[in-house]
Amino acid sequence: MQNDQSPLLATRFRGYLPVIIDVETAGFNAQTDALLEVAAVLLKVAPDGKLEPGITIAHHILPFEGANLEAAALEFNGIDPYHPFRMALAEKEALQSIFKPIRAAIKENDCTRAILVGHNAAFDLNFINAAVARTKIKRNPFHPFSTLDTVSLSALAYGQTVLARAAMASGIEWDGKEAHSAIYDAERTTELFCDIVNQWDNNIGRPAVHPAENGNSTN
Repeated sequence: MQNDQSPLLATRFRGYLPVIIDVETAGFNAQTDALLEVAAVLLKVAPDGKLEPGITIAHHILPFEGANLEAAALEFNGIDPYHPFRMALAEKEALQSIFKPIRAAIKENDCTRAILVGHNAAFDLNFINAAVARTKIKRNPFHPFSTLDTVSLSALAYGQTVLARAAMASGIEWDGKEAHSAIYDAERTTELFCDIVNQWDNNIGRPAVHPAENGNSTN
């Protein structure tokens, strides 16, 4: 059943539901290096039609069996993969928990599937896709290769490509001590994405979308 939010999210992005994702990992190779944190932020539509952050779903994740753990990556993000207070879940359990509300939001907003929004989004999508393949999850809600990347969007809007600098250029408060956790980075990326889309819609206008094109092509 449609709700008051569905018309915009069902048509604004060609039938795709933008979901902001950030991952923290033990390296750069999605096939061999451990996925350690995933955070997802859903969007909602304010009464004035502007996008704004919705709920955040996040989990710490146990390294998969045989996963590579790069010391430099762990030093950078400050993660101890086996610390008991992480309350980490196995990859499959964590992803299923995150995918469930995403699938519900796709249905609620009359969208065809989710599209991953991220800062350097291909990195996040590669790790999500690799984990889905490892765990044999059959219903990945995300488009397999298309993304919306806030690197390109913030370069266009603010002349910045680094997340911290782009966020500050848009007026978003940035705490360097909190950065490089999946939740913090995903929520700041969400604010940045909403800011840029809302500015575009206010100043340029929303693009016209033909109903026949809403998500009917994989390209």
